[in-house]
Amino acid sequence: MQIFKKIYHFIFQQHSRKSKVIIALLFLGYWICLPSPLFNDPTCMVLEDKNGNLIGARIAADGQWRFPQIDSVPRKFAKAIITFEDKRFYKHIGFDARAFLRAIQQNISNQEIVSGGSTLSMQTIRMSRKGKSRNFFQKIIETILATRLEISYSKEEILEMYASHAPFGGNVVGLDAAAWRYYNKPPENLSWSEAATLAVLPNSPALIHPGRNRKQLKSKRNRLIDKMLKQGFIDRLTADLAKEEPLPEKPLAIPRLAPHLLDQAYKEHFYGKRNQHTLIKTTIDQNLQKQVNDILKNHQQNLQGNGIFNACAFIIEIETNNIIAYVGNIPGAGKSHGEQVDIIQAPRSTGSILKPFLYSFMLQEGEILPEMLIQDIPTTIGGYRPENFHQNYDGRVPAKRAIIRSLNVPLVKMLQEYTYEKFHFGLKNIGLTTLNKPPDHYGLTLILGGAEANLWDVTSTYASMSRTVNHFHKNDGRYDRKDFQKPNYVFEDHHEPMAKKQLESEPPFFSASGSWLAFDAMRNLERPDSEGNWKSFSSSNTIAWKTGTSFGFRDAWAVGVTPKYAVGVWAGNADGEGRPGLIGVRAAAPILFDIFSLLPSGKWFEQPVDEMVQIPVCIESGYRAASICNIDSMWVPAAGVKATSCPFHQMINLDKNNGLQVTSDCESPSNMMHVSWFVLPPVEEYYFKPHHAFYQTLPPFRLDCQTGIAAATNNPMQLIYPKELTKIFVPVDLDGKLSRTVFKVAHRNPSETIHWHLDESYLGSTSDFHEMELNPEKGYHLLTLVDKKGNRLERKFRIIGK
Repeated sequence: MQIFKKIYHFIFQQHSRKSKVIIALLFLGYWICLPSPLFNDPTCMVLEDKNGNLIGARIAADGQWRFPQIDSVPRKFAKAIITFEDKRFYKHIGFDARAFLRAIQQNISNQEIVSGGSTLSMQTIRMSRKGKSRNFFQKIIETILATRLEISYSKEEILEMYASHAPFGGNVVGLDAAAWRYYNKPPENLSWSEAATLAVLPNSPALIHPGRNRKQLKSKRNRLIDKMLKQGFIDRLTADLAKEEPLPEKPLAIPRLAPHLLDQAYKEHFYGKRNQHTLIKTTIDQNLQKQVNDILKNHQQNLQGNGIFNACAFIIEIETNNIIAYVGNIPGAGKSHGEQVDIIQAPRSTGSILKPFLYSFMLQEGEILPEMLIQDIPTTIGGYRPENFHQNYDGRVPAKRAIIRSLNVPLVKMLQEYTYEKFHFGLKNIGLTTLNKPPDHYGLTLILGGAEANLWDVTSTYASMSRTVNHFHKNDGRYDRKDFQKPNYVFEDHHEPMAKKQLESEPPFFSASGSWLAFDAMRNLERPDSEGNWKSFSSSNTIAWKTGTSFGFRDAWAVGVTPKYAVGVWAGNADGEGRPGLIGVRAAAPILFDIFSLLPSGKWFEQPVDEMVQIPVCIESGYRAASICNIDSMWVPAAGVKATSCPFHQMINLDKNNGLQVTSDCESPSNMMHVSWFVLPPVEEYYFKPHHAFYQTLPPFRLDCQTGIAAATNNPMQLIYPKELTKIFVPVDLDGKLSRTVFKVAHRNPSETIHWHLDESYLGSTSDFHEMELNPEKGYHLLTLVDKKGNRLERKFRIIGK
């Protein structure tokens, strides 16, 4: 404040009014002459990891490698540049008269300009005034502005501006960019030799030209090292070793550890934004990022052998919701194979990757139980015919097993029960941003890849489910809506107290119990490969994981979660080209497990017992137990108490002597045994029995009891194809005739003979394998089947040529 008081006294108390005005205007002009900000040059978009390590940079808009201004100048470079350029930097006020006079004397002696006598402050001003000629008049302006600069900024701030905007040869501007381009390291890690080399460059940036000026550059560097030795900044050994270090060769490439994340940051924080951020400190772990890059490169050879050129992966830390590794595509895939495409953000057909979401929804609403048997037979629903990947069927399969084996037909039946409209709403609610069409557009294919999603949304949803389970006990059995968020990659150093949680009693998305049971199913480490063989994946971690394969073998997915981490992997071709064998378990799962091998293991998820109940369930069917079931108990979500009771157990009456079924019409009650029997419909039994040794076919009725209600309600035959009211679209062959269609029926006793009739015309009989290839004309038809015991089955259908 004293200097302003003196100026005020000088202007307003010692001069005339006119002089005061002139002096005041001159002072005002001096005060406002310094631009603010001093530099408006575009800078690179720079990406750092969580520890400040460079992981990527995008060249500035003017084609220069110019990093954002540094916030401190490393000690070695500061000593070197001050020794070389301005040894009285900390003593002058922007202009050094002694240096200026010495420069004039040197220029006269050499009869040419060999020194300008400019201070670092004056050079900083000159760099900011681009395009100005270097003459005496401009030197005066620079001197005035340099003194003004010294008033507004500290010496450290001036040194930071100089170091950030000094030219270092070619299109390299600023110390940060120079350190990376010439030495592939941050400026704070420069050696004394490297700092001295960079310190002499702004004075003669052309010296760095590879292959030229090497002796001159080395001579200037070594003279500077000798000066620093003389001033006591370094000792003799350090100076001698510094002189032996080689000069940098051609400029090096800037690190490109996360180019796709850099592009994402550019779109979100720079391009078209009013408040642009050019230095983004991310949550990425540099070492982990390198390792994930290497894993994808290692798998690249095997993938390319099958014409698969792209893959991506990223890792989310569950507790923080931070992304700690992000590889948007295989490094080095090549531009012709879409290397530049960030597939983590790209919508792709989901395959089976959404199945655990449906499973969890239905569990928490009590519509299924984990071991509840779901129908798994050849199915046609409104003309849609889902098929299991290997076209095998189990008749009925536990819901949990359907998730483990990723069976298509049971999941379509589950979705039919749940409704695709409700599932579509649930998927949008949990954050799948790519479902931009109404539910009817997708229909039941929604569960099998009929919709598109991106790896970002899918993996973050699994991560949020994991966080929900982790926090259930911490939140006293309540839910924090903020547990379901998109992952974050921008590092935030939290110093402010965290806002109080707004907890809810009901789950806004997935319940902890539904998620826990889904993870319990997903942690099975066996999956079928492309040949249908079961493959075991070894892992030091217990992982809940799911694979997916899209129609046409275009997309291979694998997502895995633990209480600590979520990992998402995709493999395929960026242009959508399908390849045989491009399935999740072969192309994506091996990458997933290699990545998990990098991560520390930990405890499994704690069971949310406060939200679960133990209920009696039927051992054979997995349904809520009826009174006639063989009973076991199971932990299920609280809503499981309203699940359907077992529909497959029924009380039957058996003859005590021969074990055949009887009724009160043909046998005395005293000679009957009342037995509970597990009975599936004939088609389901046809597929179920070969896989389950415990299953016993319902005994037939005794001959004298095969009449009336008994015969009508216990038909042992059931058509597998066609279903009721089926419209059969039959293609036309090259000869103009309709192709043949295979009709198939199941019988409780496969060895029984079945006689086939079409429109009252006898076709023939079958035994053991009840299939017949027919070629009906277009129109409506009636198929009639009769076995040797007189059981009769009729089915109407319609042939439509196509």
